[in-house]
Amino acid sequence: MSQNTKEWMKEIIIAVVIGLIIIQFIKPTIVQGHSMMPTLNERDYIFLSKQAYAFEEPQYGDIIVFHSDLTTAEGQEKMLIKRIVGLPGDVIRIQDGVVFRNGEALDESYTLEHYTSTIMSDITVPEGSLFVMGDNRQGSTDSRDSEVGCIAQTRLVGKAVLRLYPFNKIGFLK
Repeated sequence: MSQNTKEWMKEIIIAVVIGLIIIQFIKPTIVQGHSMMPTLNERDYIFLSKQAYAFEEPQYGDIIVFHSDLTTAEGQEKMLIKRIVGLPGDVIRIQDGVVFRNGEALDESYTLEHYTSTIMSDITVPEGSLFVMGDNRQGSTDSRDSEVGCIAQTRLVGKAVLRLYPFNKIGFLK
């Protein structure tokens, strides 16, 4: 085997190993739908941190992707992207267009309409679960819907951390 062939094979092996390491920590994802507008738009290209919650607990405001029980028209499982509004033990209520967490009105300036039309009496978020909502409250199927409900933390795919496309909006997600 020639020296050039050995160098070429070494570079391929290094690239494969680096690629495998990266996919253990990062998952590229394309946003489907309008439920996270105006924060994220359809076809935004984002990176998820698959290991984010190995090192820290989920926080209010985190944008997450998770497995749902919903299916596409082709019968495939739908993964959803939403914002964490409630953590285990929190009591969530929606009244007069305002979301309350543990009796306190939330400042949700990131939402599309700045108004949540749903009326919902108190729901206590179970241990090991999260209450999530889309930023486009009128166009989001989320924890308010019985088909989604509170999300078991074991269903998390990752935390959205970086938008890569469109290029004029590249940056970390807060």
